Amino acid sequence: MKIFCTAIFILGYIACIAQVPVILDADIDSDVDDVQALAMLHAYEQAGMIDLMGVIVTSNDSSAASCTDAINTFYQRPDIPIGFLKQQHDLHHFSKYTRQVSQEFMHSLRSIEQTTESSLLYRKLLAESPDSSVVIITIGHLSSLQDLLQSEPDSLSPLNGQALVHQKVKRWLCMGGTYPQGKEANFYRPDPASTVYCLEHWDQEVIFCGWEVGNQIISGGDYLKSNLPKDNPVYRAYELYNDFAGRPAWDQVAVLLLDEKADQYFDFVKQGHVTVNADGSNMWNAGTKANKNHVYVRIKPDISPDSIARYMDELTISLKP
Repeated sequence: MKIFCTAIFILGYIACIAQVPVILDADIDSDVDDVQALAMLHAYEQAGMIDLMGVIVTSNDSSAASCTDAINTFYQRPDIPIGFLKQQHDLHHFSKYTRQVSQEFMHSLRSIEQTTESSLLYRKLLAESPDSSVVIITIGHLSSLQDLLQSEPDSLSPLNGQALVHQKVKRWLCMGGTYPQGKEANFYRPDPASTVYCLEHWDQEVIFCGWEVGNQIISGGDYLKSNLPKDNPVYRAYELYNDFAGRPAWDQVAVLLLDEKADQYFDFVKQGHVTVNADGSNMWNAGTKANKNHVYVRIKPDISPDSIARYMDELTISLKP
């Protein structure tokens, strides 16, 4: 775990803050909320709050990994390792922005062959981390996470995937589902079986951010357009996606849960657990005992979703390339 020392003196000493090690698992392709979510993580890292250890790209868009690398490179982190779900047979380009961002911004990742298989990168990053330290954030479908849980002992660790997660992971922040019940894309498309498996075999804390939360928070509009330089990959992605018409901030909510302000914005619903059906639909089972450490969030009644969106945009604007 990295230690970040601030310039703030407390009782004559420099204040040192342990950075939270974070792994992002994203489907950077069909929507643009992943882009701002990644930018927010860079903002938190620049502030000394987290160590962005790696990004797992769980996508079948052929330019998603290189787009991720371009964003990381723009924010002076070309060294961040990128994992990719390689065991797919239908790789193709379909995103409105990934190829263009990859072509227009500097980066070194030129082919998917240069990435690490997603489950292997997960295992490497976890094996190198202190016990009970890592926060995993998933903002896409859970195929790579399932591969991690199903992985066998290897040269990286004598533990299987589930045991490695139990030893190394502190918390999972998951954008997925609808609460108290419903059907949401990350849980049912394209791999609902992975959702079922992960929730059945995960025994650490999980905080779920449902579709209904981010759907109320519209970021990436005129404010972001007016304050981001045009030579920024985040600007370019939003311009290509819908020309800053605004977009629900589904994925950004999961990242915002790292922030100390999360308690100001959200209520945390406990005393229950999530179940997922074979088709990916989900339900919150209130008050039942299932030995699960599940929580879901909802916006506090007195909080304006617009104020949350503004904070997300300001985090993005604050970033220094």
